[in-house]
Amino acid sequence: MKYHTVAIRDVAKLVNGKAYNQDDWNTYGLPIIRIQNLNNDNGKFNFWSGETDNQVVVENGHLLFAWSGTPGTSFGAHIWNGDKAVLNQHIFRVDLDETRALKSWARFSLNMMIDELISQAHGGVGLKHVTKGMIDSLSIPLPPLPEQRRIAAILDKAEALRAKRRAALAKLDQLAQSIFLEMFGDPVSNPKCWPLNKFLNIGKLDRGVSKYRPRNAPELLNGPYPLVQTGDVANSGGYIREYKQTYSEIGLKQSRIWPSGTLCITIAANIAKTGILTFDACFPDSVVGFTPNDLCNSEFVRTWLSFLQKMLEDSAPESAQKNINLEILRNLDIPLPPIPLQQAFAHRIEAIESLKASHRASLAKLDALFASLQDRAFRGEL
Repeated sequence: MKYHTVAIRDVAKLVNGKAYNQDDWNTYGLPIIRIQNLNNDNGKFNFWSGETDNQVVVENGHLLFAWSGTPGTSFGAHIWNGDKAVLNQHIFRVDLDETRALKSWARFSLNMMIDELISQAHGGVGLKHVTKGMIDSLSIPLPPLPEQRRIAAILDKAEALRAKRRAALAKLDQLAQSIFLEMFGDPVSNPKCWPLNKFLNIGKLDRGVSKYRPRNAPELLNGPYPLVQTGDVANSGGYIREYKQTYSEIGLKQSRIWPSGTLCITIAANIAKTGILTFDACFPDSVVGFTPNDLCNSEFVRTWLSFLQKMLEDSAPESAQKNINLEILRNLDIPLPPIPLQQAFAHRIEAIESLKASHRASLAKLDALFASLQDRAFRGEL
């Protein structure tokens, strides 16, 4: 059955959020929903304690659309499952005519069109943004409400299975920190009194190289050399196994290749997120590469940094985007247990990584199943 289609503008009104600047933030009041708050963990909130404009108020169950961000993260449609809040810029509240379109159906429909939107999006290699007009003009299928409800329920169940698998992977990430604490204690208070050293003394720390921004020089891209960016590191789960962009020969000439095994540390936008390269790659100056000497191993350092990530992010100055400089990293104090103990820790992490690989394979199958169900649903074959 082929469904009738309508433009989004015919069934919804897009209401943009307000630009809440840092001077507007408070520690009480209504939460300000920013793009990072649309992730499953809801992120860290800032608050607005002034008068509220009903235009930017969001209630539990509202449909939202993040129109700026990194594809594959929060970019796209979400149903808000938090308390009453106000909406920051870069997010639309989608006010639907619910006599024609259900929120759950509209969310799946909009996210089905993400690739089409991204192909029209403005922005650089990583950060993308789309306009209200682009979303308004999207055509989505519109079956009768009972059919919308039936199909959305099937997709919700499939999505719930994927969410459980992702939650299991997150628990395994937490297990690594638990093992670290058991073996070495809190790396900040250092209760086991391991000798301290400066980060700069336990290996080589250097920023990536990118003399020119690819958005200003497209000839730098689409060649044979992997280009790892901050989003690839932040979403790597500890080991960088994939990338979304490549450098050409011209791109390589203004950059450099880092070997597999390099620990990558982000210092802009995503602060102090880490991942170990599993292939040779280039990366820009928003990423730092670390190569250990004989005092440590990369797995120990990566997990140590995970305890410091929030502190480094909170202390980072913010202008257009948060960032820290290389000197801040170099002067961090790191407790150093004996190398055999660090190696024993790395072996335990290796076992966890093997289990994570099994979960990732299962998640990939669930992702494929979901994509198939969604495709069939919107072709009227489910």
